[in-house]
Amino acid sequence: MSLPLEVIDRVFARLVATYGRDFSARWEGLDQNAVKSSWGHELGGYEKNLKAIAYALENLPERAPNVIEFRNICRRAPSVQTLQLEPPKFDKAIAEMVMNGTRKVLENSPKVDHKAWARKILDDVAAGMKKSPTVVQMARNAIGEAA
Repeated sequence: MSLPLEVIDRVFARLVATYGRDFSARWEGLDQNAVKSSWGHELGGYEKNLKAIAYALENLPERAPNVIEFRNICRRAPSVQTLQLEPPKFDKAIAEMVMNGTRKVLENSPKVDHKAWARKILDDVAAGMKKSPTVVQMARNAIGEAA
């Protein structure tokens, strides 16, 4: 990803205001869009962390930086601290209530034969219906029958 052009424009405006011709003369005779595009590419990792860009602008060196030097200043920005919520408190009574409800649901659920498909295939073969040897083998494997 690349840093948005409006962010690069603001960075350039700040650097020109700070360094004047020492900064702007570096790009004389060059396509300004290409220069800004290069800066956008090099600073692309900061599109979701503009605080690092702000940090770099507040901690500029004495001499006008190139894009690599500016990126290195961004890298020195303090990491963003995120607040973390406390983990939920365990309530044994609630846990037991949930587990009892789950048990009741499972006890009242209809029983499902997950291997019925395999039994049907083997019954069909026993009744004389033709099935692919691979399908028959998969059915036998599913119910644990040896070939």
